[in-house]
Amino acid sequence: MRVTVIGAGYVGLVTAACFAEVGNTVTCVERDAGRLQALDKAQVPFYEPGLSDLVARNIEVGRMHFVPSIAQGLGTAQVCFIAVGTPPLPSGQADMSQVRGAAAEIGQHVSGPLVVVQKSTAPVGTVEMVQGIIDAEMARRGVQHWVSVVSNPEFLKEGSAIEDFTRGDRIVLGSNDDKAIAVMRELYRPFNRNHEKIMVMKPASSELTKYAANTMLATRISFMNELARLAEAVGADIEQVRLGMGEDHRIGSHFLYAGAGYGGSCFPKDVKALAFMAREAGMHAELAEAVDAVNQRQKQRLFEKIATHFAAGGLKDRTFAVWGLAFKPNTDDMRDAPSIDLIEALLGAGARVQAFDPVAMDSARKLWGERPGLTLCKDAASALQGADALAVVTEWHTFRSPDFDQLAAQLKAKAVFDGRNLWDPQAVRSAGLAYYGIGRG
Repeated sequence: MRVTVIGAGYVGLVTAACFAEVGNTVTCVERDAGRLQALDKAQVPFYEPGLSDLVARNIEVGRMHFVPSIAQGLGTAQVCFIAVGTPPLPSGQADMSQVRGAAAEIGQHVSGPLVVVQKSTAPVGTVEMVQGIIDAEMARRGVQHWVSVVSNPEFLKEGSAIEDFTRGDRIVLGSNDDKAIAVMRELYRPFNRNHEKIMVMKPASSELTKYAANTMLATRISFMNELARLAEAVGADIEQVRLGMGEDHRIGSHFLYAGAGYGGSCFPKDVKALAFMAREAGMHAELAEAVDAVNQRQKQRLFEKIATHFAAGGLKDRTFAVWGLAFKPNTDDMRDAPSIDLIEALLGAGARVQAFDPVAMDSARKLWGERPGLTLCKDAASALQGADALAVVTEWHTFRSPDFDQLAAQLKAKAVFDGRNLWDPQAVRSAGLAYYGIGRG
C-alpha cells in the first residue's frame, strides 16, 4: 500500500520503517531541515535498538522516502498517519496545534480517497476534530473526496519499539466507518497473522484507551514508590514485598518496581492530560493527580537520602558520580528523567557531579551544555575518579554487577545510593560500603 507518515519523530519513524519493512511504499514528512538531511542519509536522530538498520535497509530498496512538506508527501497515498508531537501545556492539556496544522494541510492537498490515521497521543474528541478540519478545508476548495479519520493509538516502549510494533499484543482502531476499518485491516495484516489482535471500538474509546493504559502503568509505579516509603518506615524490604505481591495472578509482576520515579515522553504527560480531561468533563481525577504528585516527590528521594547521609558536613564541594541519565535503559531519551532532578539538586547544593550514561551523553550535552560543576564522562570508571559517593539512576545492564571492593577503594566517603534497587544490600555492605536503596528497610 501507499502510506504517508506526517512526522518522523519517535512514533512516526518506527511506524514508517515497520510498514516499509513488510512491503509498503512509505513517504515520511519531516519539516526539520537538519533531521530531514540526516534521515536522507539513513541517520536516525535518536537511539532505538534496530531502527537505524531498518531505516537504512528500506531506503536502499526504495520503500522509504523523506520529504519536507505534506503537499509533497500526500500524493496518491491510500493511508496517511498523523504522528506529530502533542507536548503538554502548563495546564496539563495536550498541545494540539501540530495535529490541527497537519489536518488542515491534508484537507488542502488531498486529491482522492484517503484514510487518515490519528497516531499521535491526543485527547478524546480528536478524531472528530480532525475530520471536521479536513472536511472544512475540502469544502473551502470546492472538492469532495471520501476521507475517513481513524484513531490508532501507539503502545510502543522505548528500547523495544520495533518488537512492540511488529509483535504487539493489540492493535486498537477507533472508527465507525466499516470501509476505513477494512483498509486498516489490510494494512495491518502482516502483523495480525498468528492470532486476532485488532480491536475495533468507538473513536472516543480508542482515544481514552491510550491514556488509561499509561496511567494504569504509572499508577503501579507510584503505588510501589509509596509502599517503599512505608517499607523504610516500618523496617520492611520492598523487594521482598514486590515478590510476594507479584505471585498473585490477579496482580502480576510487571511494573511493580520501586525506584527513583518514572520519566520519559509518555507517562508524565499522559497522566497530566488524563487529569485535565477529567477536569474538562467536570470531574476530579483524584487518583491520576495523586499518581503524578507521588512521582514528583519520588524524584527527590535519592537527593534526600544523599543529603541525610552527608548532613554533618554538608554537600558543598563534594563530588558525586552518577551512573545513568536516560529515563530508562535502551534509550537516549532524557525527557522528565529522574537523573535531571537529582543532578540539579546536587548542583544547587554546591556539589560537583560526574555523570555517565551508555547512550544518552549527546542528549545530556544538549540539555546542560557547559554547566559549571557538571562533568559528562566518557565511561563509568571516569565518573568514579575522585568521587565521594555513587548514585545509580538508570538500570542499565552494564551497572548491575560492579566490583564492590573496587568501589569501596575508590569512593572517598564509601557510600552508594541505589535508585533502582539493582544490588544486594548485604553484598554491598560486606565490601565496606554504606548502602541506600529505595524501600529496603
